[in-house]
Amino acid sequence: MLRVIFTTFVIVFFAELGDKTQLQTMLLATQAKSVWPVFIGSSLALILSSFVGVIAATYINKFIDPHYLQMAAGVIFIIIGLLTLSGKI
Repeated sequence: MLRVIFTTFVIVFFAELGDKTQLQTMLLATQAKSVWPVFIGSSLALILSSFVGVIAATYINKFIDPHYLQMAAGVIFIIIGLLTLSGKI
């Protein structure tokens, strides 16, 4: 169990570095009088979005093989990256 927690932490931590959410959080922190409300709000948002992802994956996993989900997620990630690079997103 600790291995899964550590692996998940590392993957999510590095995936979130430098993304739009972190940049927006940094911008909000520069405009706030206190950084604690920004930290608490962004932490709760990440917790809730992670919870929704885990619950959705648990439900979807009952109907679709995890291998297909992983392949679909990879393809969607590449498509979003290409659309971002081409300026369409």
